[in-house]
Amino acid sequence: MTSTPSVSAAPATAGAAPVGDVAARAVGLRKVYGRTVAVDGIDLTVPAGSVLGMLGPNGSGKTTLIRMLLGLTRPTAGAVELLGHPVPDEAGRALPHVGALVEGPGFHPFLSGRENLCRSAAMEPLLASRDIPGAVDRALKRVGLTDAADRRFRGYSLGMKQRLGLACALLLPRRLVVLDEPTNGLDPAGTRDVRRIIAELHAAGATVIVSSHLLAEVEATCTHVAVLQAGTLVAAGELHALLASGSCGLEIATPDVELALRTLRTAGATAYRAERDSCEEQAVVVGDDGPPAPEVIALLVRSGVAVHEARRCSTNLEELFARLTEELT
Repeated sequence: MTSTPSVSAAPATAGAAPVGDVAARAVGLRKVYGRTVAVDGIDLTVPAGSVLGMLGPNGSGKTTLIRMLLGLTRPTAGAVELLGHPVPDEAGRALPHVGALVEGPGFHPFLSGRENLCRSAAMEPLLASRDIPGAVDRALKRVGLTDAADRRFRGYSLGMKQRLGLACALLLPRRLVVLDEPTNGLDPAGTRDVRRIIAELHAAGATVIVSSHLLAEVEATCTHVAVLQAGTLVAAGELHALLASGSCGLEIATPDVELALRTLRTAGATAYRAERDSCEEQAVVVGDDGPPAPEVIALLVRSGVAVHEARRCSTNLEELFARLTEELT
């Protein structure tokens, strides 16, 4: 299904930031289907101008949360605010400024990609009829479908269908763009196109919410992340801060590993040999429960340990995601 509201006919910018610098907010959001709790008490704030990566295993509640944010599904409990308006009660005031691709695109199979896009454009409340052909052409070019624009939708590959759905969400500049698994069915070139488009939206000042299983893509494109597990929000915030919180300590490159370990452990620090490829220099890792980094380095030098390099251990999003979700399984 594709949800395709809009912003304005001006092609240059995404418009002013939402009131209060918040693009979307969920408070105590809950959704129950029979005996199944799909979303359970989620509090989430999406800062205006951010690129939020929504992560979680299958069945974690990502799509249900997105549908409630857009007013496509009414919550069992809780409240939603979208671009400063309560949803679903005032969804009609917010949705003209939102472009969304949710649960895959839905178009008429016997119409061409261009014809389908023209029909969608005709439903944009802020797009004048005279501007529809130009808007459609720009959107098709942006997603790389110009050459296939006049082919019937039923003959499109899965990746081409995703591209057309993305074009529908980009018919106009948006204050908020919501993309649910936008790279589904796309080849590497298509995935790069999605990354480019997200970067362009961010540079123009738009807010982007993207749900994806491709953690490397989220890490490369997003400024914020929200991690869901079994309908609950287990972590949310700025990406760099969350990755920093998953730091494993200080890694010190040295040929004197045994001496370094004895010295650090005598000082009460947690220390262990770093696992490295045989071709790399040996190293030790010092846990964050020990002395501050300058004191660690000074201690090692005074003890005769040759310190070649010292740097904070960094974790990547895949490691952080695994750690957060496995804790609740």
